[in-house]
Amino acid sequence: MIAAIVAMSPERVIGLDGNLPWHYPVDLKRFRNVTLGTTVIMGRKTWESLNSKALPKRRNIVITRRHLSNVETFVSISAALSTCQDRVWFIGGGQLYDAAIPYCDLIDITHVPDQIISDNAVYFPELDYSLWKAGPIVPLAEDIRLTQQNYYRRHA
Repeated sequence: MIAAIVAMSPERVIGLDGNLPWHYPVDLKRFRNVTLGTTVIMGRKTWESLNSKALPKRRNIVITRRHLSNVETFVSISAALSTCQDRVWFIGGGQLYDAAIPYCDLIDITHVPDQIISDNAVYFPELDYSLWKAGPIVPLAEDIRLTQQNYYRRHA
């Protein structure tokens, strides 16, 4: 399965000045648990926001035209996906999500309550709801400020 996982504000903000604009340990733990043992694909800026260190116990792939050391790189999403056999998670950033959504069957969203207004914000792309079916909104038991919702690709 090919999927995207993202935490976003009500305005669809996913990043600010190269970082997450909030810190919710429950969301980070959930992200880790969901992506462990899978392939994670990210853009170069997301890789750099991780201090160019691979996420442990996952296959890390960066989509970039640059040569990077200590990580697998591909110049296109399709080239990267051609090497993947199991579950794949797109983990950001904004440009990668925009390019990756057409490949996804599932989008796993954590909604955070933070209101972010900034010219430096990075946004998750708007979904075409004719292509996606929303699952239920579920509060996270460990932090009820956060909710989780899956979107499933509609098939004709």
